[in-house]
Amino acid sequence: MHVALSSGTASRVRRGILLSAAIAAASALIVAPAQAQPVLPGIDTGSANSGQILPAPEPPATFAPPSINIADGETVGVAQPIIINFKDPIDDRGAAERAIKVTASTETPGHFYWRSDKQVRWRPNDYWPANIDVTVKAGETVSSFRIGDSFIATADGANHTLTVTRNGEVIREMPTSLGKPKYDTPNGIYYVGEQRRSMTMDSSTYGVPVDAPEGYKLEVEYATRISYSGIFVHAAPWSVGQQGRANVSHGCLNLSTEDAKWFFENAKKGDPVVVQNTNAGTLANSDGLGDWNP
Repeated sequence: MHVALSSGTASRVRRGILLSAAIAAASALIVAPAQAQPVLPGIDTGSANSGQILPAPEPPATFAPPSINIADGETVGVAQPIIINFKDPIDDRGAAERAIKVTASTETPGHFYWRSDKQVRWRPNDYWPANIDVTVKAGETVSSFRIGDSFIATADGANHTLTVTRNGEVIREMPTSLGKPKYDTPNGIYYVGEQRRSMTMDSSTYGVPVDAPEGYKLEVEYATRISYSGIFVHAAPWSVGQQGRANVSHGCLNLSTEDAKWFFENAKKGDPVVVQNTNAGTLANSDGLGDWNP
């Protein structure tokens, strides 16, 4: 049935229809509020880098500032361990390790090992990569140093030579004489410790009286220590005739004065010296410079 409306009534109906349409259109533009996202631990949600994982805070050190064996700014060899000496005994070794941070410009996996309750060492699982930068932070003590060229000396007890490579290239081969029978030089990996332009070598320091048949006390030049037990690479002009031919020393690596001087001037702290093909066992890991041996 069609109902006729007056002009006034029709006008009001049309305005109502238009108003309802406008309200419906406006309602379509309203967006439901976003659900709040939970803030996760370790996530930066308020910066330009939102969503990136933040590094975990470093555990606080529970020890007084220790000493580190590598000086800030020093350059050392690829076999050099990091040695940290504490002022007081460490009861919780795990906590101490967590408070020590070693970073390198080239990723270098490594591990801790303890010599006593007051000393922990860290070394890479393999030699350090050559020519990288390393920083070690142990509590309030920090040292940033450099690993230099890969300078590796190999002493062969069978052919009586000391061969040196730099970054994989042979740069010098020198006749040498290692330990004679009963004084055989142990096999294994050593590394350069202290260096002395000259020093007195005295057999009584390891239990052989100077006046005994095998005793001695003499001055040597260009002495490079490679073990705590007293093995050096040094000048031995008295054995030049046997160098390259026979092993006649009391355990040291004898070189001519010229070759010993070259080694003294080119080797640096932490450079490996590998001894092989002798009739002795292996240099003890606990020798002080024997970290790389089992």
